[in-house]
Amino acid sequence: MVFWAFVVLSSAVLFPVALIIWAVTAPFDRRRRALHLFTCFWASLYTWLNPAWRVTIHGREHLDRDATYVYVANHLSLLDILVLFRLFVDFKWVSKAEIFKVPGVGWNMTLNRYIPLQRGNRDSVVKMMAQCEQALAQGSSLMMFPEGTRSATGELKAFKTGAFELAVAAQVPIVPIAIEGTNDALPKHGFVLRGRHRITVTVLPPFQPGDSVEAATAQARERIAGVVG
Repeated sequence: MVFWAFVVLSSAVLFPVALIIWAVTAPFDRRRRALHLFTCFWASLYTWLNPAWRVTIHGREHLDRDATYVYVANHLSLLDILVLFRLFVDFKWVSKAEIFKVPGVGWNMTLNRYIPLQRGNRDSVVKMMAQCEQALAQGSSLMMFPEGTRSATGELKAFKTGAFELAVAAQVPIVPIAIEGTNDALPKHGFVLRGRHRITVTVLPPFQPGDSVEAATAQARERIAGVVG
């Protein structure tokens, strides 16, 4: 209860700050990099200040902060979003459209020009892909969960091909990211935080997508599976 109360109160305080940053930087920062950096700080507060979560990040050295990537990560928990912001690299989220309606947090996602998706809606998928293509063309990276939904068991699910179609079409390197421990800290079903847990984010080396969507999908999944099992 304390954690979720802090999320609500901090959002009420920090969203106006985000709005000011957006208003000041929007005319010259078309990619919203300054606002995204502030959003990384905002999201990171929730893991920095929670003594029950010890987050370790490996592999930062693999990333070129000036490069454009398609980041793909396994998905275990709502906490995955918070810990991935701890990377403090520029990217556009592809996220469920419902989250954009959440006061404060969702409004900030809209200001950042993150990309909404309605599952099962073909028109929404087509629009999402077009927005992703535009973001990549403008030099913004993408952050996607190719499993589509959170894994209830912690086991790695099959990957959808959307992220890899984008990478192949734009010839943008793919960065696989393996997340461990978030499902134990906050399981898929429910909002009750569970005890002390170690959370690990492993950034694996980028690889070129080549010309085969299927091969790129399989390679990314294999690399993540090599870490999470």
